[in-house]
Amino acid sequence: MNNNSDHPPVIDYEGSDYQTSFWDEGGREYEDQSERIALKRLLPDQGNLLLEIGAGAGRNTPRYSGFQRVVLLDYSLTQLQQAQEHLGRDDRYIYVAGDVYRLPFVKNLFDGATMIRTLHHMKDPLASLRQAQRVLEPGSPFLLEYANKQNLKAILRYLLGQQEWNPFALEAVEFTDLNFDFHPKSIRKWLADAGFKLERQLTVSHFRINFLKKIIPTKVLVFLDSVLQPTGSWWQFSPSVFTRSLKNDSFPVKEAEGFFQCPSCSSALPDHESQPDQLVCQSCAAVYPIQDGIYDFR
Repeated sequence: MNNNSDHPPVIDYEGSDYQTSFWDEGGREYEDQSERIALKRLLPDQGNLLLEIGAGAGRNTPRYSGFQRVVLLDYSLTQLQQAQEHLGRDDRYIYVAGDVYRLPFVKNLFDGATMIRTLHHMKDPLASLRQAQRVLEPGSPFLLEYANKQNLKAILRYLLGQQEWNPFALEAVEFTDLNFDFHPKSIRKWLADAGFKLERQLTVSHFRINFLKKIIPTKVLVFLDSVLQPTGSWWQFSPSVFTRSLKNDSFPVKEAEGFFQCPSCSSALPDHESQPDQLVCQSCAAVYPIQDGIYDFR
């Protein structure tokens, strides 16, 4: 965990084997395949430059094949190194270690962005959504996944007296350090406040119960989940919800000037070709190293 008095704390997966222990060996094939279907339904067919906020080790990155280039952003350097080992140093991928509360990119840069399994670590979710909105072009899609506190399991546990927190209350619940579940109404309000217009909602991972995953074949659960996902347009009772929003067209249109910006003073940064191992801010003199092809803005 990174603690900075200027903004909320950021969870740090530095040195973690999360990709291996949770996804590869953690019995999460059902969740992974259900999320793949949700992403396919929500992603545009094509685009130029996508920002993947909370990319981790790049589990979802190959699914963004319609975009010409993808920027993988994560706070953990080792997670990005794992992604680099998996995806390679293809010019199509740009690896960036940075803070979601201070995205190191100029305004209106991207024509698409995703934040999957990341918002649940945000102590100030509205601030992170505003950052995503800032770096998107007007009218661009933003795909957000969030952990839903108003899921059926939580509701049943609450009604049976096995859970103290109220799944119907709008405030977030922090079930462990920097791990939050959110109410769907709160998410919709934050998206609107951040300057997004909600287009579509999908409910995902309806059968995230170990007992069911043991007795029912994964492909059957994935099929049933795919059938139920569109019900997210009417209600949200699954543990995971995927949303697609557009950056509000009413915001002033200004073409992006440059690519990276200094997260300390918000000044545009010069191209790295003059100093291939670092970026230096000409306004505040902050120095950001480039380590083995990974830009480090932490």
